Amino acid sequence: MKSHNNLKVYQETMDLGVETYKITNSFPAIEKYGLTSQMRRAAVSIPSNISEGAARESKKEFKRFLYISLGSATELETQIEISARLQYIDHTIALKDKIFYIK
Repeated sequence: MKSHNNLKVYQETMDLGVETYKITNSFPAIEKYGLTSQMRRAAVSIPSNISEGAARESKKEFKRFLYISLGSATELETQIEISARLQYIDHTIALKDKIFYIK
């Protein structure tokens, strides 16, 4: 398999993860073990599954990990929407655009 570091989608999802961490820094303390934790775990899961899949021996396994990554991206998209509805964030479009790219 190709190195995950050279994959554009991997690079983009790494950026998404960093941005998610930065945004959730401003969430209320009460969300530390709730929404903040959930969003961060989903954001880390996306590139992690891409890299794990790329390390596998077959394209079939890589594809399976890409689907897992897609599931985490959809999960993060939902959490972004909830954050916006709770008025924790108001700039969801940039994050959603990055998730749309992944999908």
